[in-house]
Amino acid sequence: MDSVFGYFTYVPMIFIIIVFLMVAASAIRILPEYERGVLFRLGRFAGTRGPGLFFIIPGIDRLVRVSLRTVAFDVPPQDVITHDNVTIKVSAVIYFRVIEPEKAIIEVENFLYATSQLSQTTLRSVLGQVELDELLANREKINRELQEILDRHTGPWGVKVSNVEVKNIDLPQEMMRAIAKQAEAERERRAKVIHAEGELQASEKLAKAAKVLAVEPMSLQLRFLQTLTEIAAEKNSTTIFPVPIDLLKMFLDKKNS
Repeated sequence: MDSVFGYFTYVPMIFIIIVFLMVAASAIRILPEYERGVLFRLGRFAGTRGPGLFFIIPGIDRLVRVSLRTVAFDVPPQDVITHDNVTIKVSAVIYFRVIEPEKAIIEVENFLYATSQLSQTTLRSVLGQVELDELLANREKINRELQEILDRHTGPWGVKVSNVEVKNIDLPQEMMRAIAKQAEAERERRAKVIHAEGELQASEKLAKAAKVLAVEPMSLQLRFLQTLTEIAAEKNSTTIFPVPIDLLKMFLDKKNS
């Protein structure tokens, strides 16, 4: 009889111990370094917890985990009409992180979804105010403008947008052909300008050389002879050329004297 009574006494004790261990386990929380816990007690905000080990009151407290790591979010391709009425598809990537966990949970229902939607609308709005040439040439400036606008709007949510990068700009085929023609015309223009500058410099040098030869007539004859020497060195051939009178003048003068 005593053994039966002892058995029934022993069973509730085991049950109580198990329930106590379960309650104690549910009260223990461990958060890593990159997470914080937003604590609500009876529905009211009771502060943030973590990282490390801490306890909550089961059934009374509710803990919401928030990651503090930087999130890289890909903005899907957006149809954008630029200021000069060119339809393009633009995709981007934004980098953001939570810096105030309590605001990220209390001020907005889903800060990830809200940030992604805001980035898409802001991308269309900003790129719709610039021309295509500016978008292609000043991408860094547009990235900074997008980052400043997004960071200003996500600040009340406790989210910090650190960087925005426009990744791909898909142009229509006819626009790509027009840009290729424009680039080719620009290269031809530069080549003609360089050629014209070279002709101008060469003409200036030739004009200076002509002035020097005009002052010294014998230098012209020496240049003539040098040219003949260069021609004779290239090919083994007989060259017939007129002898300038100036070269024979000294012999004629001696004969007449």
